[in-house]
Amino acid sequence: MNAYQSYYPRPLLKRDPFFSLCGTWDLNGHDIEVPFPPESQASGYEGEMNELIYRKSFSLDEGFVHENDKVILHFSAVDQIADVYLNDHFLLHHEGGYLPFSMEISDLLEKENELKVIVKDDLDLFYPYGKQSAKPSGMWYTPVSGIWQSVWIESYDRNGIDDLKIETDDHTLKLHIESQSEEFHVSFDGFEKTFKEKDITIDIPDGHLWSLDDPYLYDLSVKTNNDAISSYFALRKIGTKTINGHQRIFLNDKPLFLNGLLDQGYFESGIYLPEDPKEYEKEILAIKEMGFNCLRKHIKVEMEAYYHYCDKHGILVLQDMVNNGPYRFLRDTILPTIGLTHLSCPIDDQKRYDFFLCHCKETIEHLRSHPCIIGYTIYNEGWGQQAASKTYDILKKLDPHRLFDSTSGWFFDDHSDFDSYHIYFRNKVLKGKEKLLLLSECGGFIRQMSDNPKKAWGYGKAESEEELTAKIIDMHEKMVIPSIDNGLIGYIMTQISDVEGEVNGLFTYDRRQCKVDKEKIREANQKLTDHYERLCKKA
Repeated sequence: MNAYQSYYPRPLLKRDPFFSLCGTWDLNGHDIEVPFPPESQASGYEGEMNELIYRKSFSLDEGFVHENDKVILHFSAVDQIADVYLNDHFLLHHEGGYLPFSMEISDLLEKENELKVIVKDDLDLFYPYGKQSAKPSGMWYTPVSGIWQSVWIESYDRNGIDDLKIETDDHTLKLHIESQSEEFHVSFDGFEKTFKEKDITIDIPDGHLWSLDDPYLYDLSVKTNNDAISSYFALRKIGTKTINGHQRIFLNDKPLFLNGLLDQGYFESGIYLPEDPKEYEKEILAIKEMGFNCLRKHIKVEMEAYYHYCDKHGILVLQDMVNNGPYRFLRDTILPTIGLTHLSCPIDDQKRYDFFLCHCKETIEHLRSHPCIIGYTIYNEGWGQQAASKTYDILKKLDPHRLFDSTSGWFFDDHSDFDSYHIYFRNKVLKGKEKLLLLSECGGFIRQMSDNPKKAWGYGKAESEEELTAKIIDMHEKMVIPSIDNGLIGYIMTQISDVEGEVNGLFTYDRRQCKVDKEKIREANQKLTDHYERLCKKA
């Protein structure tokens, strides 16, 4: 049994029981372990990749479905275009490879069932694709296809809870419940009350706040007459203040400096997911041990286990939107390198823009209840960029309590919460203007290990643990600390781990070796935090 068969895939809306469809499927006449993509070693797949036709036979356990229940089939992610059939009945057509979708199957269930999923994935750039490439090299990686997150079934009363949205600050809990029920019993930490409305606001004075050092989560229960779900929430507030002419970030009114890492979310065996979702937790604890408090989730939406462990252990997430559209080496890399960073990027493909915008909105709706999410990156280095200011205005209205980096790296537009820069190969002191100043990519030093490829991609080299650690500390001293004096609120270093030919991670691709002195990196990160806090407290 693979680890995903027993892992509940939706931690913010759990009910018992659930029926996992992860495990062995038939793909084009060959066995495959779902949810691993067929390109991955973990999938065990040895067949063709041109057309993907998945089949899975199943029968639900006796007593799983009760009278007046509706049965919902969930796909957590399928890349890129999926047509779903149950017992030869067409169910749903879905486009886009990173977000969940579901459908009711109550009336089509039989004693023995066959699920068929026909997937088309030719890396069409109309759809969000992240860093997948048909010709992987350097900063472009092996593509994935088909089912790559959990498939599962749940059954609950027709008047039960279809969805739950959570919004909090440092003293208020707001719930939006989608349900046909007429009343809802809400309970957490000694609080119990029955409500008749679906939009609920609860004041929690003197609550237990969620912080990086004390990431306290309230266990939340919502019940109807015929249904019960469990969830959680955190009380925390992200805000900004102007101090000595520079905007600074605060968490619960306390200064917050972002000691961040770029997180690509690639794994040696499973490519787009680890062999066990608990590996996310292990990695998060490892980077926290080194004094990092923020991950920039780089142009990929993870399975919810990732965000749950960030919630649980007090790691902040800057979530990138997943790019679509072409990457143009001359426009997107060469011109910015020689200083042309303000190129105009209007809408030149309305249909592609509309799909991207819809995907951004769905990403926010999917993730907005997770307390770890503090902001979003809309465009990275101009990739697929269209109408950044317009996009910012639309998305900011959708989630006004989070921060938005409209243009990470370059091709800056007027509307953004950040001035966001990528600096490699050199140390450059940045100067803040009116917006939050973020060094959203830096570092990326190569340290090749014995099993690394000969053609290694990165930004400068180090030959040993001592040299790599020293390069990072030198970057802190010569670029990060002076930039903090000028308004810098955080840095994002490339990156957690090596990915294929890009070997500039703190860990090797298999996560078995750490390339730096952990204690010295922790001390260096603490020095940045202390410096930032002193500046904020002097004002």
